[in-house]
Amino acid sequence: MPLTRFTLRQIEAFVAVADQHSFAGAAQLLGMTSQAVSQLVAELETLLGFRVFDRTTRRVSLSSAGMDFLSSAQSILRHVQGAESAASDLRNRAAGIVRVGAPLVLASAAIPAAIRAYQAERPRVIIRIKDVSVDTLVDAVVAGDVDLAVGPDRPVGPDASRDVVFDSLWVLWCARTHPLARRKVLRWADLHGTPLVAAGRDHERSVAQMHVNVPEGERVTPVEIVDNVSTALGLAAQGLAATLAPAYVGVMATPLGLVMRRVVDPETVRTVCLYRPNGRHLSPAAEGFAEHLMRWLPQWAAPTKT
Repeated sequence: MPLTRFTLRQIEAFVAVADQHSFAGAAQLLGMTSQAVSQLVAELETLLGFRVFDRTTRRVSLSSAGMDFLSSAQSILRHVQGAESAASDLRNRAAGIVRVGAPLVLASAAIPAAIRAYQAERPRVIIRIKDVSVDTLVDAVVAGDVDLAVGPDRPVGPDASRDVVFDSLWVLWCARTHPLARRKVLRWADLHGTPLVAAGRDHERSVAQMHVNVPEGERVTPVEIVDNVSTALGLAAQGLAATLAPAYVGVMATPLGLVMRRVVDPETVRTVCLYRPNGRHLSPAAEGFAEHLMRWLPQWAAPTKT
């Protein structure tokens, strides 16, 4: 007997009559007429090939076969109700899994804090963080390795879109004992001859673009390039070099005892964006978390603006 011949309404009518011991009581519970409930039960009995109720003029009781079938019918309804509840949670962004890609500082500090704030309202939404380099942020979104990505402004093609989340000044981070720490504001000429360490090729390119109009002999060039900003900050903390990085890395730099100094003429900002795919639909949970990030991350970055 094909399962598709059953209807949930028939099972629901059967369970309701079994609970209420009455067609009239079941009809009231289901918001139907007694005749409609009786018809549904009769259809179910025809499909099953046996009677589920013994009917008299005074009472309705389960037949022996009906007793045996009741637990299966109740199980069907529980599973359907569970599926409806799960669908409702997904639809209302109350449940689901969201994968977010971000480079080191954002992945280790900003995104975890954003998750904590979001899960206070949506505890059944699971957010998973994937460490992604700046150069592969967009590729990770397009390939489907992550649902969303947060990171520095990168060019996007037709398969991804970006929204600006916040801007953060590029600044110099150095130890309190560094000679440049005595200055509140620096100019690019002040950095000439100062040992600088850059965190990755992305930082190296950014430093080069900041003073592109400066005569070649006066340009600032990093003496060393490391893979992670944490390494650059560690070297700066020991007074071995200074590093240029966005102000928002203060969440890692300040505990190391580093101080932040603005560099002007020109003053440059790093733009942080939220990346989404264009070629596929995000789940309601991912859409909800994306909206949360757009609201929450500017507040997280606000204390670092100078």
